[in-house]
Amino acid sequence: MIDDYALKDPQRDYRIFFARLVFCGLIVLLLMAVLAWRYHHLQISRYADFAARSDSNRILVRPVPPPRGLIFDRNGVLLADNRPSFNLTIVTELTRDLDGLVQELQALVTISENDIDKFRKQQQRRRRPYQPVPIRIGLSQEELGVLAVNEHRLPGVQVTAEQLRHYPLGEKLAHVVGYVSRINDQEIRTLDPVRYRGTHMVGKTGLEKKYENQLLGEVGYEKVETNARGRVMRVLERVEPVPGRDLYLNLDSRLQDVAFQQLTGERGAVVVLDAVTGGVLAMVSTPSFDPNLFVSGISHSTYNALLNSPDRPLFDRVLMGQYPPGSTVKPAYGLAALQEGTVSAGYRTFDGGFYQLENDERKYRDWKRTGHGWVTLKDAISQSCDTFFYDLGFRMGIDTMAEYGRLFGLGVRSGVDMPGEAEGIMPSRAWKRGARGQAWFHGDTVNTSIGQGYTLATPMQLAVMTDRLANKGLIRKPSLLRKLIDTQLLTQPESRRIEAAEEHWAFIHQSMEEVVHHSRGTAQAIGKNIGYRMAGKTGTAQVVGMKQDEEYDVEKVAKRNRDHALFVAFAPAEDPRVAVSVIVENGEHGSSAAAPVARAVVDAYMQHFPVESLQLTDSGGALE
Repeated sequence: MIDDYALKDPQRDYRIFFARLVFCGLIVLLLMAVLAWRYHHLQISRYADFAARSDSNRILVRPVPPPRGLIFDRNGVLLADNRPSFNLTIVTELTRDLDGLVQELQALVTISENDIDKFRKQQQRRRRPYQPVPIRIGLSQEELGVLAVNEHRLPGVQVTAEQLRHYPLGEKLAHVVGYVSRINDQEIRTLDPVRYRGTHMVGKTGLEKKYENQLLGEVGYEKVETNARGRVMRVLERVEPVPGRDLYLNLDSRLQDVAFQQLTGERGAVVVLDAVTGGVLAMVSTPSFDPNLFVSGISHSTYNALLNSPDRPLFDRVLMGQYPPGSTVKPAYGLAALQEGTVSAGYRTFDGGFYQLENDERKYRDWKRTGHGWVTLKDAISQSCDTFFYDLGFRMGIDTMAEYGRLFGLGVRSGVDMPGEAEGIMPSRAWKRGARGQAWFHGDTVNTSIGQGYTLATPMQLAVMTDRLANKGLIRKPSLLRKLIDTQLLTQPESRRIEAAEEHWAFIHQSMEEVVHHSRGTAQAIGKNIGYRMAGKTGTAQVVGMKQDEEYDVEKVAKRNRDHALFVAFAPAEDPRVAVSVIVENGEHGSSAAAPVARAVVDAYMQHFPVESLQLTDSGGALE
């Protein structure tokens, strides 16, 4: 038997063991080196990268929308306010099943299909990651409580607070102040994404749209720390937003209220201008609507009811309504005739109830079937004799009428600081050739001489015409904006004048006074028991045409086909301080339907603006 010890080789075993030990040690060292390198790579080389990623999961930078600028009337009455509102929003990056989440929210609070549709559209727009998207605006206290109780099972759902626009005077100023509403798909393409970060609203109409840049302000931001569910734990840093600039208007809410009440139940418009400064004191279009309906999102049924109403409450008649001005243009054409030497102040003609052009069988009838007899220019204005102006217009010619008509603001945008103003039409040879492809006829001139035919004017243009008559040709823009809160009163730029002799202006003023204060004046009814002198002019605008010998029988004409009633005026006549234009759709007669409205408004002006309180240094003017 061989000895076991003799067969062992301790040296060889040692060498094998040592080699294995060294190999294993090298492997361990290599692995430690790799681990150390990886640790260095992750913790040192890429520290900044991973720290940024960590912060992006833990820290969010979210915009802080600025408070929108407020809007006040000239006396400091608040016309557009901001009120706190709690909104339901969703951070889509923090939820796995968005559709399921929306359904669950619908079971807890009221969310309409319209809300969901707007949410989907806004979600698809370009936006920053983790930016909350609103799905419901204006939560009630009860709804806030329900959401707070169920917060643990609503990942990605946040309740955010913001200031929501509110209009205290509602429908009385809907067309003037306008309203804000959610940004739509078309607007998102043109609006500055930086300025509107965190802001879901934009001015849609009226002053809210015109002065959007001034009212908006500058967005701020804040860094917040969140937990795994996206809930804000603390605010790390905050840069305050810059509030929008407040607007003060020339408009007087007291006069606005009087004018609005006077048109209750009617379709019409009233414009009141400060004849001293050019500021817009009142601007009413009826029927109207509640602008607050649009702020938080109007329902389809309510919007369709407003849109399809035959009374057109969304339509701003002051700036967009274009009507035949009727006889309200006669003082302007009368001045033109005097200045151009077409007639003298003593010129007179016989009115037998109609007028005929040479070699024309058509009879252009006067509103008074039996005629006015012998009539002077002053009589023709105070009694609104059509026949006199048929003859006057034919003598003067369309070229002169068109020139002076445009000088008085007809067919020319007034330039008032509001969006969407219509141009109107002051017809001429060139206009008819371009618009209708037809030559101009003498009959067109006759119709134009009494503000009919192709002539169209807005109530704002008629107020501008009246202001220029009151101020003896002073040409300036009407203005709603009086000042920004951090600026001085705005001033009018250099103004031009309509050149005419002083005696001609005096003659036209006297003629317009007789409209109200003469026993045969067409508006003499409103001159009774009046404590001041008013200069005015009535007008009636035909809505539907009538046959040559057909008589106008109001009982046979549908209400909406009856004549429009118009009236323009300025007062006090000897020292004009206010100019007014009124139109009552289908009101039939300016003397009975429109003139009393103007009388009530001017009475209110005299009450609120006594002579001793007038500050001649105040100047209106639009912000350029």
